[in-house]
Amino acid sequence: MHTPEPRTADTPGPVALGALADTHLDAARAASSGRSAHTVVGGHGATLRQSLLALAAGQGLAEHDNPGEATLYVLRGRVELRSPAGAVGAAAGDLLVVPAERHDLLAVEDSVALLTVAVRGT
Repeated sequence: MHTPEPRTADTPGPVALGALADTHLDAARAASSGRSAHTVVGGHGATLRQSLLALAAGQGLAEHDNPGEATLYVLRGRVELRSPAGAVGAAAGDLLVVPAERHDLLAVEDSVALLTVAVRGT
């Protein structure tokens, strides 16, 4: 069976999310910020954006606004998505709907997730 190689957002073909997850989780563990990210689909000016987010345990994304409809699919580890409505935990294989309000994200353990956003006003 052919295993696709990691690719850029503008290259056609399958995306090897497992390989990207390995690469970016290693980078997150080594980074002072404890995180690493890669745009898989889209980018500035695109309506649909998919980004792979890797977070070392205890690290996360500070509180921020939601730029549009969004989901977070946890590929590895466990995360907690927190908003004024409360905290929701998710583990590998879980899909979260990102709230339309300010929120933050915490990696409970080393984690990788695929963030999908349909950006408003594009």
